[in-house]
Amino acid sequence: MRRLLLWLFTHGVAVAVGFALGIYLLPILTAPPSPDAAMLEAEAANASFTVELTRDLRGSDLLHWGEGTISLTPTMIVHEGALAPGPDYKLYLTTEFVDHEDVFEPIKAEAALIGDVDTFGGFILEIPEGIDLTAYTTVVVWCEAFGEFITAGQYR
Repeated sequence: MRRLLLWLFTHGVAVAVGFALGIYLLPILTAPPSPDAAMLEAEAANASFTVELTRDLRGSDLLHWGEGTISLTPTMIVHEGALAPGPDYKLYLTTEFVDHEDVFEPIKAEAALIGDVDTFGGFILEIPEGIDLTAYTTVVVWCEAFGEFITAGQYR
């Protein structure tokens, strides 16, 4: 009986670790290639607004962070830098600065969804028609699948 319990425990731990690693590694393995640096620089050159992302936000931690520069042009949002890999990232614009999920969740319904973030070494997203950048102040990267704050930056 003792041997059976030990076997169940060790195999249960192995399955749990494997599952956690799968959740972490799957987005990395299936991510499309990030845009090259020249493309990111060219798109960012026409920026109306720019903001630096840092890892030292209240909601950022070892697995949820972003760093680099986000540039906002009239038609594109460009990130030059790195994001912690993860599933189902979305980029939002908000009217107030957020630094944690407990601040973002209450205002998420009023936030403007820009699009999916599928790459972790920089991205370019088109701004949907009808969204006025001057009506917002902050970009937020959010993990939709787990309701986790990744990073944010106030551009105005």
